[in-house]
Formats: sequence, C-alpha cells, structure tokens
Amino acid sequence: MKNSMSPDLPGSVYFFGTCLMDAVYPDAGMAAIRLLQSLGANVIFPPDQSCCGQPAYNSGFIEEARAVARKQIQVFSQPYPIVVPSGSCAGMMKHHYPALFAGREEEAAAHRFAGRVYELFEYLVTVLNATFEDRGDPVTVTWHSSCHALREMKVVQYAKDLIGQLKNVTLVELARETECCGFGGTFAVKQPAISAAMVKDKVADIRQTGASTLLAGDCGCLMNITGAMDHEGVAIDGKHLAEFIWERTNGR
Repeated sequence: MKNSMSPDLPGSVYFFGTCLMDAVYPDAGMAAIRLLQSLGANVIFPPDQSCCGQPAYNSGFIEEARAVARKQIQVFSQPYPIVVPSGSCAGMMKHHYPALFAGREEEAAAHRFAGRVYELFEYLVTVLNATFEDRGDPVTVTWHSSCHALREMKVVQYAKDLIGQLKNVTLVELARETECCGFGGTFAVKQPAISAAMVKDKVADIRQTGASTLLAGDCGCLMNITGAMDHEGVAIDGKHLAEFIWERTNGR
C-alpha cells in the first residue's frame, strides 16, 4: 500500500491500513485506497505506521498502548484527514488517544490527531459525497455492524447508504444486528467458549437472511465470522464493503 504521489497536492488524505487489513485482507485495503483515489483524493500511506494500540489498551497495558499511540501521532504528523477502514481502530484513535495523554505534554497533539480521524465510509459519504454506479449482477447481501462502528463511532448508516446506491444489490438486515460477533480482539482469546457461542448465534442469523454475501466494515469481525462459517460449512462469502463496492463499480 504505497503511494508515490506528492503529499502536497490538494485533497491529500492519510490511509491507516490496520493490522488485519495489512496481514489478512490486503485486497480490501487496496480497494479502499482505489475508491478514495477514484473520488479525487491523494492517498498517502506512511510506511512506518503500525497498530493503533487497541490490543494493548484493552488488555490493560496502558504504557505500551501509549507508546504505540505516540508513534502514530508522530507518523501521521501533517494536518491531513486520517481515513481508517475500521470502526474499531478509528474508535481507538479518535476517542481513546486523547484520554491516553490527558495531563501529558502530548495531550494537545493527541486531540488534534483525534480530530482528523474518519472511518472510511463516513469519509466517503460526508466529505467526498461519494456516488457509485452498480455494474454487477443482482445479488442479495446482509451487513454486520461492528460494535465500535455502531456504538462508538456511530457510522453504520454511512455504509448502508453506500450499499443502497447499488441498484442490483438487495440488503437483508440481520434480525440481531446489534449483537457482537464475539471477536472483540483479545476477548476471543481470553474467553474462547463465550466467543464461540456468540459467533455461532451470529452465523445462524446470517444464514436466515438467505444472503449469498456477508458485508462488514471491520476485518476483525469479518475474519471471525467467515472463519466460523467455514468451520460450519456455510457457503456464504464474506467481504469488506470497500472491496465489494470496488468490484461492483470498477472504481466509478
């Protein structure tokens, strides 16, 4: 995910790649970048970026999380918007970085950083006024809302607005959309039995929609749910919404 364009061009944005997108879903990351570029954004991917610090933060390792956050503040130093293809990572950076540095010399910088953070679909809709022309065949999909996108960032409607632009896509809502999929980052490791029961309920809800594709905006949830569906032999595809939109619109 490198960009050779000058960072001084108008409409420059930073792209925060997230750990799971970089390691597991690189095609979704490239699709997100291409969507931004197709709408006129000059996308900058700082190669020294790393994790947002949420795993350490949620596990109680505050000093370690602070060190990671400090690094991101340094790396994303120019006053460009920071676009994040994950409600979870965006929530950490926007809502928890200021608290990590409260009363410290970096507090003002943390607040400035947080003020530039946008979840991807939020940025596409509210800043770039994205409109897309669907070129795909008719398909029925369902949508999983991650906990952070739904409750912390409150950006789920932007994703649904974009899905609604795709004329050949029928969205069937989940009956239990507001329930967690059971991933929760380190929660899935610390409480595997509870996590497994939660994702089993989520898969059952997905199956009852009759959809052939599950869409999500967080790679952690996507990895957890598709892994469970594969384990159960459920033949439903799972995709990050950025990749789905790019494939159906060919960048339009």
